[in-house]
Amino acid sequence: MTAATPHPPIDTSKPHSARVYDALLGGKDNYPVDQAVAELLPAEAKVGARQQRAFMNRATAWLAGEGVTQFLDIGTGIPTEPNLHQTAQEIRSSARVVYCDNDPIVLRHAEALLVSHPEGVTDYVHADVREPGIILDAARETLDFDRPIALSLLGLLHFLPDAEDPIGIIRTFTSTMAPGSYVVLSHGASDVNEKIGQQSEDEYKKGGIQLALRSREEFSRFFEGLEIAAPGLVKAPEWFNGTPAPTQEFSGIYVAVARVP
Repeated sequence: MTAATPHPPIDTSKPHSARVYDALLGGKDNYPVDQAVAELLPAEAKVGARQQRAFMNRATAWLAGEGVTQFLDIGTGIPTEPNLHQTAQEIRSSARVVYCDNDPIVLRHAEALLVSHPEGVTDYVHADVREPGIILDAARETLDFDRPIALSLLGLLHFLPDAEDPIGIIRTFTSTMAPGSYVVLSHGASDVNEKIGQQSEDEYKKGGIQLALRSREEFSRFFEGLEIAAPGLVKAPEWFNGTPAPTQEFSGIYVAVARVP
């Protein structure tokens, strides 16, 4: 960890998406304002949070198995074991992982919990995805952008409305990544159950958090110019690593892993 990173104050008067996510996962690193939002969300939100974590672990294991040894995870959230570096370093002990989030509470936990395997490296960048240049500059201190990197943004893009140009943000990152790199994304669906989706947007809005769910077609635009790996753009439980995952469970989360050509 970068020891010199200052600790900005934590605002406990307003909910934060990372802490709401922690509450949905049953974590304890959140505040009453975050719990209030989580409790009003439909039950499917908890299911989706769990599905995204499971997808992250399957995708990371698959990428490490494919030989990827560098990972940049943006929108890390509050550490919840197994963390991405633990999954990657179990397969590639020398894997180098950079985490990034903009919630001060994540920074505090990162320094204690995101500790690398002795043969690998982990670092943490306190920054906002809306400023990709800052993230890239910091990540270059740990990662070699002349070699393949796996970039992951899980449970984050649906908090970026179109006005903030989330597709352009992804393009900024991928334009710096070497051929053979990968992009791992998840996104809340607007076209699976419109009633549930609208309820989620309404409850987040009450907490001052904008939720921008997108359809499968809209999500697919994030992957233009990339090569989507099997099994394609699917719902979270349907993305598997060698063995198909159970698909009978409801899911309002789209996911995909794509290769930078």
